[in-house]
Order: sequence, then structure tokens, then C-alpha cells
Amino acid sequence: MPAQHHPFAAVASAAALLAGLTGLGVAAEVRAAPAPGEDVPVTAPAAVEPEDFGASCRTLVQGSTVTAHCQNPYPRTDRVRLHVECDRWWDVDTDSAPVEVGPADYAKVSGRCWKEVRSAWITHEPAAQGS
Repeated sequence: MPAQHHPFAAVASAAALLAGLTGLGVAAEVRAAPAPGEDVPVTAPAAVEPEDFGASCRTLVQGSTVTAHCQNPYPRTDRVRLHVECDRWWDVDTDSAPVEVGPADYAKVSGRCWKEVRSAWITHEPAAQGS
């Protein structure tokens, strides 16, 4: 049996849709400014945002040597380490000693493999306070 279209059904569904949409605009809340003698409602304090931290580092792989150049734009000292993973199973992977990069300071860290480098990355750790 073929479907029959009734013009009243289309108009009724469009009217219901518009009625639903107009109800959304009324949901806004308006508050008056507190009078000078009134207590201002206390709200929860804003969540403390974490302090920006971490030196910006870029790594450069040239043959079997990896060099990381790090610059710290933040007020806390960052302790960076270079990790080098070698491609050959018999080649020893290396982790550098931690290098402290002070505020507005620069550091260069290097490592190497005997043959090809598979990957290299930097890890960051906050330096102990007072160091």
C-alpha cells in the first residue's frame, strides 16, 4: 500500500519543532547586581592551574650521533635526560646523565650508537628546590 502524505502532519511536526526550539531561548538566567550592603555569594575558588614547566628540546640525528638542544623559558629548573635506542640488537642503548637547564638557560646533550639510531627522546624532571 503506498504511503499517503497529509499536509496537516507536516505542519504539526514543524510547529512542534519550533515550539521546542523557542523553549531553549528562555532558559537564560538573569541576576541583578548585589546591593552595597548585601553579602556577595561565595563560590568555590578556581582550580589552580599547573605551572608551566619543561625545557623545549629538539633532537638531531646525524649518522650514529644524537644531539639534543634544550632551552628553558620557564622560571623552574628542568632536569633533562637524552635516551638513545640503537637499531642493532647488539648495540648498547644509552641514557645520558641528568643535565639541569635553569630558567632562560640552554643545554646541549649528546649520545651515540655504534651503528644506526632507531629512536631518541628526552625526558623531563623538575629539579629539587634549592639546587
